[in-house]
Amino acid sequence: MKDLFDKLTTYNIFNYLFPGILFVVIANAITDYNLILENNFLGAFLYYFIGMTISRFGSVIIEPALKKLKFIKFREYKDFVNASKQDTKIELFSEINNTYRTINSMLLLLLLLKLYNFCAENFRIENHIALVILTVSITTLYMFSYRKQTNYISKRIDANNKP
Repeated sequence: MKDLFDKLTTYNIFNYLFPGILFVVIANAITDYNLILENNFLGAFLYYFIGMTISRFGSVIIEPALKKLKFIKFREYKDFVNASKQDTKIELFSEINNTYRTINSMLLLLLLLKLYNFCAENFRIENHIALVILTVSITTLYMFSYRKQTNYISKRIDANNKP
């Protein structure tokens, strides 16, 4: 168990666990959904997964939307890799940047959950239909996350193989 906690980085805590816990607490307060688990061990895994899903939503949905709207602009990945080698603070700033994106994603998802809660109450959406929609949505989200991560790995390999 100690080894597991030793492997948690600040990135994992601030981009996965913290938003996952916060989401569950706020969702419990503003909706009919209570995702708080009595078992802290199982709860930690659930909150981590929820936080990771929130983070992936930010990476796959929020980030591209903000790029398309020209609200944010990224540099070429190879430039990021090279600059990170020269300035170690860039990695920290990137981590903080991702935390802000994840918090924004969490807030948007809370709004969507509140909207869904309203619709479920007023339009009597069946639980099994909601579960199918949720499962398909999360599967799709993680497929796109997998593709994005694979692209980062490929770009990093390419950047390191060029003279």
